[in-house]
Amino acid sequence: MAGLDETHDPGLTSWVSSANTATTDFPVQNLAFGVFSTASDGRKRLGVAIGNQVLDLHAAIKCGVWSHLPESVVLACAQDALNDLMALDKGQSKMLRLALSRGLRLGSAQRQQLAGCLVPQSDAVMHMPARVGNYTDFFTSIYHARNTGRMIRPEHPLLPNFHTLPVAYHGRASSLRVSGTPCIRPRGQILRDDCQTPTYELTRKLDFELELGVFVGQGNALGKPIVMDEAEQHVFGFCLLNDWSARDVQRWEAQPLGPFLAKSFLSSISPWVVTLEALAPFRCAAAQREHDAPSLVSNLHSSVNQEWGGIDIALEVCVRTERMRSTGQDHTISRPGYKDQYWTVAQMITHHTENGCPLLPGDLLGSGTVSGPSNHDLGCLLELTQDGKKPLQLPDNETRRYLEDGDEVILKGRCQREGYVGIGFGECAGRVVTNPHE
Repeated sequence: MAGLDETHDPGLTSWVSSANTATTDFPVQNLAFGVFSTASDGRKRLGVAIGNQVLDLHAAIKCGVWSHLPESVVLACAQDALNDLMALDKGQSKMLRLALSRGLRLGSAQRQQLAGCLVPQSDAVMHMPARVGNYTDFFTSIYHARNTGRMIRPEHPLLPNFHTLPVAYHGRASSLRVSGTPCIRPRGQILRDDCQTPTYELTRKLDFELELGVFVGQGNALGKPIVMDEAEQHVFGFCLLNDWSARDVQRWEAQPLGPFLAKSFLSSISPWVVTLEALAPFRCAAAQREHDAPSLVSNLHSSVNQEWGGIDIALEVCVRTERMRSTGQDHTISRPGYKDQYWTVAQMITHHTENGCPLLPGDLLGSGTVSGPSNHDLGCLLELTQDGKKPLQLPDNETRRYLEDGDEVILKGRCQREGYVGIGFGECAGRVVTNPHE
């Protein structure tokens, strides 16, 4: 399988014992990056997740264990955001991954030095992993597109351009926040079914959208498109993304230019970025195109992408209501698979730049809602409840049409494949609250 090296060896274990448990998201084969601080040290610094610990990269550099690495790598690790690390070429980022793997695996000669650079994840305050200059949200699930299209255009749910390009819109980078940030229920213009004119009020149809976030690595120059076979050289890594949505606001405002205030109030991401290299064992074929779909436009076609452009990630959406919170429980309401997405990450990158649009290190691309073919793998309440017509059944006789104040949405993701060690993404969580400023 392309991209595999010694860092993916399933026989590797770590001297950090918690990284060797079967259920951990962060074994030594993962090495996800994030930005953290602590109560005793408020400085933001880069960290690598290993079991239930964080390896402080700045502290590790000061120990001198990686003096053999290029200066550009060392300087990038000393920053307070991942942008400089994301901007490195793939050769340099793979050198860092190899150094981390060899330092953290069992039998490492660097164990004693690196042990003093560990911080318990329970003591870490996580921050946005990168300074996101631009945020673009795509629409890459044919199941989500068709399900939502049926609610608007029952006779023609799928618009013709869905088969020819990955549709997207430019989102609002200023309202991206790290997991744990409360979701303040927004207000907006809403046209009720029994009214002739819209009113300005709190949304009654607050929804989540389960997405995968893609962080851009090296960018491209203005006027220079990225071709398909080079697109993944511009991908740094992935996170979980919740693109919170006010469906009643969206319904009124979205014609004819698409989402605006219905989605710009908050988008949440998980704090750990799983690199493209870590996902090498879990690559798969791109989703099959429908038999009657038109041929791919030439710049979006690649035989390599068709064979290996997919990623097999099992995703999960859990909800914790106020009643569940009292017992410490949550309830899984959906389990979509990312491998079902109609458009691949490489196609997203290529299409985004085909007109010469420049991408920058740290730019974030959203996959759009990840939904699958069954009722148990739909990625938002709009689909799960058919816009509130069929309430979602929860434990203890609770139901939901849309999110209520106090509800917490928790997104999870994990990769498993026989013969390899499973890796995960951690969690992306957010709780719905009323506006504290009103």
